[in-house]
Amino acid sequence: MTITTLDAPSGTAPPAPQAAAPGTAPPVDLTATIDIAAERAEAGIDAILATLDRELVGLRPVKTRIREIAALLLLERVRRKLGLAAEPPTLHMSFTGNPGTGKTTVAMRMAEILHGLGFVRRGHVISVTRDDLVGQYIGHTAPKTKEILKKAMGGVLFIDEAYYLYRAENERDYGQESIEILLQVMENQRDDLVVILAGYADRMDKFFTSNPGFRSRIAHHIDFPDYSNGELVEIGEKILADQNYRLSPAALEALQDYVGVRRVQPHFANARSIRNALDRARLRQANRLVEGTSGPLTAAAIMTIEAEDIRASRVFKAAAGRAQAIRFE
Repeated sequence: MTITTLDAPSGTAPPAPQAAAPGTAPPVDLTATIDIAAERAEAGIDAILATLDRELVGLRPVKTRIREIAALLLLERVRRKLGLAAEPPTLHMSFTGNPGTGKTTVAMRMAEILHGLGFVRRGHVISVTRDDLVGQYIGHTAPKTKEILKKAMGGVLFIDEAYYLYRAENERDYGQESIEILLQVMENQRDDLVVILAGYADRMDKFFTSNPGFRSRIAHHIDFPDYSNGELVEIGEKILADQNYRLSPAALEALQDYVGVRRVQPHFANARSIRNALDRARLRQANRLVEGTSGPLTAAAIMTIEAEDIRASRVFKAAAGRAQAIRFE
């Protein structure tokens, strides 16, 4: 930290410090300065944000919001060092969006930012669902929830599909017990734990309506948009490149067609669906090369996914079947 005090103009005496009145905060030296760039570098924020940019395609609104939160926290750190901060800020968050839009990845980078700036001790992420928190019989829920909270202390607790904690239709459900413990810890130990609730936007809205205690403790609501077709193709190319694979020109066209067909089918999960599709394409490519090749193979051939490896997907067959059914209606 670099803190300096501005010199008083020549011929004048510096202002005398004022004694604090009983029960009030001590006086602040209004002439003190601090090097924001040095603080930012020390926290490693730029490196974390650069990693986020490399990891995730698109998501401009999300990345902008993360940068804003990082700037706010950096300033809060500076305020602490200058004696301006009064109490720990509320840092609990809500991430809403469809599956496969990068919520878990952003949570991990957010934990690094919080750790770098000194808002959590360890910076790890514990990712859980209802099954990890809620028991199946009386006396089981409290120990489960408290054990997870113990593991998460000093870092981030990421609760995926958080709305499943509350089941209004079941009066004997034990989720409410877990909710009450979570709310108490979120309030009383917010200087040692950040909770991120995640899930579909509409279900999260309903969850917050049913549990206003959660809404009042959430400081930052971030919505994760679906990826465009072009972004999904770019994600696919990046996934393959990270594994030392590549698409032939015809395979690239096949992947573009796949994205257009797959996203209108049930259970589409954005980047997750593309990753799964490419895993299956790699299986087909491996079988094609092993079963259909008798001579030596070049590294280029082993690296290259061809159109047939993608177009053999049942996604195309299902789409063709639906199109034929429509024609006969």
